[in-house]
Amino acid sequence: MTTPPAHPDQQVFHSHRRLLFSVAYRLLGSAADAEDAVQDAWIKWSAADRSQVADPKAYLTRIVSNVALERLRSTRHQRETYVGPWLPEPILTGPDASQAVTDAESVSTAMLVVLETLSPLERAVFVLNEVFGFRHAEIAEAVERSEAAVRQAAHRARAHVRARRPRFAADRSRQRQATERFVAAATGGDVNALMELLAPDVTLWTDGGGKVRQALRPVVGAATVAAWFAALGTITYQGVAPADMTAELVGINGGPGLVFSGPDRVIATVTFDFGPDGRITALHNMANPDKLRAVTTGTTYDIRTR
Repeated sequence: MTTPPAHPDQQVFHSHRRLLFSVAYRLLGSAADAEDAVQDAWIKWSAADRSQVADPKAYLTRIVSNVALERLRSTRHQRETYVGPWLPEPILTGPDASQAVTDAESVSTAMLVVLETLSPLERAVFVLNEVFGFRHAEIAEAVERSEAAVRQAAHRARAHVRARRPRFAADRSRQRQATERFVAAATGGDVNALMELLAPDVTLWTDGGGKVRQALRPVVGAATVAAWFAALGTITYQGVAPADMTAELVGINGGPGLVFSGPDRVIATVTFDFGPDGRITALHNMANPDKLRAVTTGTTYDIRTR
């Protein structure tokens, strides 16, 4: 029995699905919410009079942007009252060498954290203009604002992001080498080796979401952060003994990252920011089980913007 061919409207939607997820994830910082936004876009697309749609890509991008914008506004209070630091939901992105540098940077944990400090409109305008290359006039139509308002939002967002984004990054091979050395030192409890890999003013951000005990404030300084990770080799963490814990080097959010697992579940992920000398300047530790579902499923996302 052969499978009937997909309806042309389904084929059109499917051909743009990766792009729609890429837009929604950068707007929302949540794989689950981004998937919901894409599903909502499909429902709206199915109900639309597509004979009037001249440019399906622009039309679908407009739909998913509006859906994501509404969701972003509705979850804003939820994030403001979040227990401890709020970090984006990590996603697996495969071998980081295959990703374009600009694509990888725009989906990095560090960038998504910066985007979280923008207003919903500024975030939408920045993502659509700076990351996906949409013109101001196209964005104005997508977010239902005047072109002048979009230009102002773009100017504010660019200045805000420029002031806060990580300014330097080591090349990818050095990042991966540093990550490999980090996991060896952490699992071996080697504080001295960890100290060599960390910048003096390194900052660790941990997200337990009130579900898992984590630091509620940033952990700052090489000695403190090194001691935090060296303890992984000697103490039980979230009910998992060191002997039962594995650490795997994988691609997360466009760069090298770590997935820590116990016998029956993913326990945490760690992503890194690097300075120009290759030392680690920041770490983002996700332990909230609600935000580990995308990693747990093993789904690898294509984060290209074109």
